[in-house]
Amino acid sequence: MPHVPHDEAAVRRYPFAQPAPLEAPGEWEVMRRECPVARVTLPSGDEATLLTRYDDVRSALSDPRLSREGTASEDAARVSDGAGDIFNSPMARTLNAVGQQRWRRLLNRWFTAKRVQALRPDMERVAERLIDEMTAKPGPADLVAGLAFPLPVYVICAMLGVPEQDRDAFKGWSDMFLSMTKYSADEMATAQREFADYMTALIAGKRAELEAGRVVEGEEDLLTLLLTAQDGEGAVLPDEALVATGQALLLAGHETTAGFIALMVAHLLSDRSRWERLLADRSLIRSAVEESLRIDPSNGLGMVRYVHEDVQFGEDVVPKGTTVVCGMSAANRDENTFTDAHTMDLSRSPNPHLTFGAGPHSCLGQPLARTEMQTALEVLLRRLPGLELAVDRTELRQVDGLLTGPLHELPVRW
Repeated sequence: MPHVPHDEAAVRRYPFAQPAPLEAPGEWEVMRRECPVARVTLPSGDEATLLTRYDDVRSALSDPRLSREGTASEDAARVSDGAGDIFNSPMARTLNAVGQQRWRRLLNRWFTAKRVQALRPDMERVAERLIDEMTAKPGPADLVAGLAFPLPVYVICAMLGVPEQDRDAFKGWSDMFLSMTKYSADEMATAQREFADYMTALIAGKRAELEAGRVVEGEEDLLTLLLTAQDGEGAVLPDEALVATGQALLLAGHETTAGFIALMVAHLLSDRSRWERLLADRSLIRSAVEESLRIDPSNGLGMVRYVHEDVQFGEDVVPKGTTVVCGMSAANRDENTFTDAHTMDLSRSPNPHLTFGAGPHSCLGQPLARTEMQTALEVLLRRLPGLELAVDRTELRQVDGLLTGPLHELPVRW
């Protein structure tokens, strides 16, 4: 007989703490086995329903009865207090008003395999230059500051047409937008205003360039293309949606990818045999990137969805009006889907992990993130074959208070 998820006594605080940056919370395995549809308390104090099994998470991400747009409803749970909740931020509300599918259709015209691959030579040149700068000084060095952070921020700023001298400001905004507890609501609100003002001025400048005929066809940045791109109804995105687009791409294209790169290298170097295997067989780079994305436990809170009508997962019914958290990282270690799920297998194939989501709301920029990770790994293997951790893996530290779990630093020597 179907029943509603478990009672008040079973409510746990979420997200769960990791024992160490490269280790998964023990609660994931317990929840998948004993309570796969569970009530949890979010940092805001609101309650939500957490899904941890692969089949349930994949189903929830693809089910039209659960939507991202509904997270702005009055009865939806908030992830964190006030302006710190990016799922109910001005950015999220603006894009929801435009319509997620309409927005995605417009951006999909840019995020093609051809355009992403066209960026690869520039990514390689930037990675080479960053490694030159890092190795010009005596080691050990911090790979986060030396490569993992600056490479993605360079790529996303280049995509948006942001001047190089403004990268540091973008890093600060990205940190704040992803914070759950690190900054106050007033600080978050100030950051939102500053970013909106900056993007508004940037968009105005690009519109002036277009009107003056100073844009070379085929060399447009993404924002310039979006100024004139029309959807199926002949409409273009309003300026407030362009501002929100800049913020959304900053979050997806910078901070998360920087975290992915650093944690990928940390996982590979924490067991030296993995790095040696890649040195011996570079054809494994692509599958190694996918396995790093699957096994990493630091991929954040998960995706939040609002339930518009009763939905059943296994024996449990999640009622209408409930907020669901799709625990993708927990699902990525589900033994019923992945053989030896807790083992990092560099040749794992197929690898249907859920790190980028599933269904119509899967991550728009995943081809870009994958390309950046593959490029960074290829260049590191070629330039620094002797790369190794400069500290024990147990000494690695994560940045506190962010939705994602990036490394504070990654000390390496070569």
